Amino acid sequence: MTDRYIPIIDQRKASSSAEVAQLIQQGKLTVNDKVVDRLSRPFRDLRISVTDRCNFRCSYCMPKSVFDRDYAYLPQKDLLRFEEITTIAAAATRLGVKKIRITGGEPLLRKNLEVLIAQLSELRTTHGEPLDLTLTTNASLLKRKAQSLKDAGLKRLTISLDAMDDAIFRQMNDMDFPVSDVLQGIDTALAVGFEDIKVNMVVKRGTNESQIVPMAAHFRGSGVALRFIEYMDVGASNGWRMDEVLPSSEVLALLQTRWKLKALPAKSVGETAKRYGYLNDRGDLDPNLGEVGFISSVTQAFCGDCNRARLSTDGRLFSCLFATDGANIRDLVRDASTEDIDTLAHHLAHLWQGRSDQYSALRQAGVLPAGNAKQRIEMSYIGG
Repeated sequence: MTDRYIPIIDQRKASSSAEVAQLIQQGKLTVNDKVVDRLSRPFRDLRISVTDRCNFRCSYCMPKSVFDRDYAYLPQKDLLRFEEITTIAAAATRLGVKKIRITGGEPLLRKNLEVLIAQLSELRTTHGEPLDLTLTTNASLLKRKAQSLKDAGLKRLTISLDAMDDAIFRQMNDMDFPVSDVLQGIDTALAVGFEDIKVNMVVKRGTNESQIVPMAAHFRGSGVALRFIEYMDVGASNGWRMDEVLPSSEVLALLQTRWKLKALPAKSVGETAKRYGYLNDRGDLDPNLGEVGFISSVTQAFCGDCNRARLSTDGRLFSCLFATDGANIRDLVRDASTEDIDTLAHHLAHLWQGRSDQYSALRQAGVLPAGNAKQRIEMSYIGG
């Protein structure tokens, strides 16, 4: 029996300027932070991929079997320029976006990334506040980049690290990169003044579950928050199987055999991680011991309040991590007749109002099959 592919609702193509203008004239399209999608979800988080390249070959994201030396990456002319990214981000803030995350690939491979960070740091929310500006990195270049990123206005860092054991880590990144270099990058980031650093660990059954407790032990009390992420069925190249998913509930249970933990309230609507703080010997919550979190998109879908969109390296907007297509924003921002921020904001509003994605919830309910689909966009293209 062959697998049957049931597509999620694809992103609609960016509408023509004439269509958007008509909707504005009819009073059917406005731009403000009250704009919601078809499931009444606002737009608050924009994740921007600045490169489709990475110097790691993690099996769950960019396996060597697919991303080999002959793999065709996007040509330079197709990449969004920093000014174009900033224009799109500025338009998104008109709709209520408060948080921007820079991703990849590995974003620190993008030349002069600090210039983009500086441009984005000048943007403000609809309430006149600075954006929550953060970056996800494998930290391979962080030791040399941390100070310039901080100086440019970057607020937070999220670092991907899947093992404390050097042999396991080298096996997972598949480029023989040592764990010590990542840890040095984290130490440098702390030293230059980053106060909000998270480490994300993708847990894959049969590969690195032995590292759960060592990771927690290392970062407990370090000032760095640790997040455990369920191995997800993103893209079509990672050979995802449900039996390789270690549910967050099992990870939590394992940690509770070693430490006492207490659930923490969400910091904001749409937060992806369920957070737990450590209790001290007296049984009191101790902020100095830090926290752990669990991102459980496979077993505990959080589609209901998802407020995120993703902008690919070449300027396509995706309303779901599991999408199969995206709206072409690059051509809009490069078109002299529609490059102004207000017009672009109306296009984004129109796209957001048509959004109804809830892939993980439908998969969990059994409406969609779990597993890869050949048409699905790769994580390395739109970022995590």
